Amino acid sequence: MSNLQPVYVIGGGLAGTEAAWQVARSGVPVVFYEMRPERLSPAHHTEHLAELVCSNSFGAMSADRAAGLLHEELRRLGSIVIGKADHHAVPAGGALAVDRAEFSRDLTETLAQHPLVDFRREEVRQIPTDGVVVLATGPLTSPDLTEDLRQFTGRDYMSFFDAASPIVVGESIDRDVAFMASRYDKGEAAYLNCPMNREQYLQFYQALCAAEQAPLKDFDRESAKFFEGCLPIEELAQRGEDTMRYGPLKPVGLFDSRLGDGRDPANRDKRPYAVVQLRQEDKAGQLWNMVGFQTNLRWGEQQRVFRMIPGLENAEFVRMGVMHRNTFINAPELLSATLQFKGRATLLAAGQLIGTEGYTAATAGGWLAGTNAARIARGLEPIALPPVTMSGALFEFISSASPKHFQPMPPNFGILPELPTKIRNKQERYGQYRDRALDELDRWKVESLGDRPAALVGATV
Repeated sequence: MSNLQPVYVIGGGLAGTEAAWQVARSGVPVVFYEMRPERLSPAHHTEHLAELVCSNSFGAMSADRAAGLLHEELRRLGSIVIGKADHHAVPAGGALAVDRAEFSRDLTETLAQHPLVDFRREEVRQIPTDGVVVLATGPLTSPDLTEDLRQFTGRDYMSFFDAASPIVVGESIDRDVAFMASRYDKGEAAYLNCPMNREQYLQFYQALCAAEQAPLKDFDRESAKFFEGCLPIEELAQRGEDTMRYGPLKPVGLFDSRLGDGRDPANRDKRPYAVVQLRQEDKAGQLWNMVGFQTNLRWGEQQRVFRMIPGLENAEFVRMGVMHRNTFINAPELLSATLQFKGRATLLAAGQLIGTEGYTAATAGGWLAGTNAARIARGLEPIALPPVTMSGALFEFISSASPKHFQPMPPNFGILPELPTKIRNKQERYGQYRDRALDELDRWKVESLGDRPAALVGATV
């Protein structure tokens, strides 16, 4: 193994971190590049690997949910990112949320200390022309590398705009107003909920619609494309008076138990008209993320408008919402389901750059790209994940969708092959998808990963 040529992994986000680990885990040396802190992006705040910019949540934990199934697949595949996420988890009801600072710091230290990882903090401006390369530079790829990739592919990029939610100091939230609960009392009560009556909601809605937005740097606001899964809260408000109440401010299933039993018809008038939820950011519960409040409002406007929310009148913000461009390639034209470029088999890509959406999907792409990069370096055939798994279906989709209308795709059951027998009950159907995926993954692992070095098959994080 010591005579193998190194694999080059460019980008230290979730995908790049996972890819670098999988290369090293396979006994192949890796040269791992991250441009921070030499060059910062518009969205990052630290120099640590796998920094979570938008939220600290990886989505639902239950394996009969799309994100949860992807979590479980990655656990069984030995993902370092999901392993560290489990280790640094914080209460979040049915979601896998992490203490983002400890999570990123731990991953940085683990990768930097691996004997097969040559960790270099420098910007890569051109794709290396020799050797096996994994490109995982994310939605904020630097301009020079973006231009080099554009020239390599001979195609322009598509882009959408993504935004991050504000974070509030827990002690500044009025607990006499906000109440702890999870929707429908599912799991432990892990969300702080700020209830609104109709009058409060309408005042907030009107203020939000009238609030001043920050200018988008280097881009024409009229040409911005928003990804529907991560719309700015002000964009939602502009779509109609009740849009937020059917989205992130949905009050259904949330009731302050201090007011009695929410299921009692006698308490119908006490039920909130809308609810703003905050999710715990750190293990100590000192920081809380405003769920669904990604925004491009000016910072002063954010403070003014968001302090209209009951319970947040004196909120102390440690991070305001920010907005930035996300860039992704037209993967159906350029990539195979192994995440290799069709025009250069030794160049692979992963993460949001390839048009997958969400932390867990980026991690899955990093696992596959890193695993295949190591296999190519060792003279083995690359592999594709089974299409009945969530990960396999996701990469099959982004490599075979219509190039003309390609948009980022999050994990979802709609991309999985249909079950042999139609099942009308959604919960039962999702359970069948889960069982089929995990059974097939376990079988596939034995058949496809049996050539991984024996001492590294069970490597821990």
